[in-house]
Amino acid sequence: MKSLRTRALRLVPVAAAVAAAAMSLTSVQASSHREAPSITTMPKVDGTDFYMFRSYETGRSDYVTLIANYQPLQDAYGGPNYFKMDPNALYEIHIDNNGDAKEDITFQFRFNNVLAGVKIPVGNQMVAIPLTQAGGVSKISDGNLNVAETFTVNMVRGDRRSGTSAAITKADGKTVFEKPSDYIGVKTMGNAAAYETYAGQHVHNIKVPGCPAGKDTGKVFVGQRQEGFAVSLGPIFDLVNAPAAAILDPKNINAFAAASIQDKNVTSIAIEIHKDCLVAGTDPVIGGWTTASVRQSQLVAPKPKSGHQTSVVTGGAWTQVSRLGNPLVNEVVIGLPDKDAFNASKPSGDLAFATYVTHPTLPGLLGLVLAGKLDALAPTNLPRTDLLNVFLTGLGGVNKPANVIPAEMLRLNTAIAPVPYEQQNRLGVAGEVLKVGGAANLAKATDLAGFPNGRRPKDDVVDIALVAVLGGLCVINTNADLTKVLGGDATNNNALGLNSFTIPGTTPTTLTSDCGAKSVPLGATSASVHDGSDQAAVPFLTRFPYLNTPNAGSR
Repeated sequence: MKSLRTRALRLVPVAAAVAAAAMSLTSVQASSHREAPSITTMPKVDGTDFYMFRSYETGRSDYVTLIANYQPLQDAYGGPNYFKMDPNALYEIHIDNNGDAKEDITFQFRFNNVLAGVKIPVGNQMVAIPLTQAGGVSKISDGNLNVAETFTVNMVRGDRRSGTSAAITKADGKTVFEKPSDYIGVKTMGNAAAYETYAGQHVHNIKVPGCPAGKDTGKVFVGQRQEGFAVSLGPIFDLVNAPAAAILDPKNINAFAAASIQDKNVTSIAIEIHKDCLVAGTDPVIGGWTTASVRQSQLVAPKPKSGHQTSVVTGGAWTQVSRLGNPLVNEVVIGLPDKDAFNASKPSGDLAFATYVTHPTLPGLLGLVLAGKLDALAPTNLPRTDLLNVFLTGLGGVNKPANVIPAEMLRLNTAIAPVPYEQQNRLGVAGEVLKVGGAANLAKATDLAGFPNGRRPKDDVVDIALVAVLGGLCVINTNADLTKVLGGDATNNNALGLNSFTIPGTTPTTLTSDCGAKSVPLGATSASVHDGSDQAAVPFLTRFPYLNTPNAGSR
């Protein structure tokens, strides 16, 4: 739920919408880099993006892939220590499979970084080297690595702290998994293909406890990947410092490609689990989010002992400091005084933050920048119950649980089949609604496996969020049977009164309904909705772990 990467959200007429979009407590997209005051001091546990989708790798369609990214904005040349995971932290991925806003399954990751103590002869002395590597690195548990990075994975059923825990193991029963070193550079690890071969040795086949017979296997990988989120952070946070032409014209959909952050890396925790191991009963919808916790206390040693990461001794209960489900929420929706509180919160308490969604502030802030333009565009149908309905419960008929308590998390209908990468609609469900001519024709859709029905790497969550905020998931349904489509309040689903709008890559759609009497006209007959960064242009793998080979440190 954090939100970092706000992406070029903004369009002159759409700026308000963006604002409102950004407001949706389960927000729109992006990710979460450095979104709250306290987490900026703990980058190793700062979650950036969370993905959850039916696996579209050939032969793996019955599996669900969960990917949690941490350690934002890594410069590939970040040696000599690079970006190892924190052994004093607990990284978790949570699944709610009955809609009660509480975790039913949790995957817990713990890391261990062991100093190998590589030394080389200097004169008549053997002296410890200052680097992570003492030579070329090409194989698992390579002897040239000075730090061996490993991890364990536990699966907890029930409450994350008091539930029943069992170890996920390798196929041979071993409980310790190896993590590849970051991509130090081409001299140490070869070209991108060579590094991917090395990293591929760390994709482990796993045995998952407590799952149905024949459905208790999967895969796990933890390692550095190329940043997969397309966003131009500089212009966005500089009060949306971008020319309108760059984001209003469909031809400029990738106007900010050069300024996006694909030159950065992240660390991905990726696990693939059979879908039947994640659901409960007959309801195929699951919710998911990721968190990171640290010990409640720490003591800094005035004289650290020799070893690896020995300056701090930790103790006390695990304390949550990071949380992320849908992208963008904490970054541009939650008010500054409550950002740390949101990172420490659980989905079951999300209604405590509802005012930030029902009465969003971003439109007003953008209005200060775009005086005379945006202030008249901010929606007045307050409270914005439409945003609560769309983002906190899932879409009726798509990914809304049979019984649901409103809470911010990604929701995935595991009964909806995956779509091959090349055929995926980058606008997800919203794009399909547009393509088939309205929500009433969803039966004709060919790709309902994308955001907000889960999230795939290719899904352009920013643009999708803009479509939703502009009423794209309700207004184009001219029959206005909104409760069947959105599972919400048919009289108060804001459409911002657009007469027509164009989504880049789609046919212009004429709107004949404003989806409620309380909408606010934009004052424009058309608007092209995009943010200047095309998610579909980012390179990805078509196999687990899906995110692309990281940038090399010596590039």
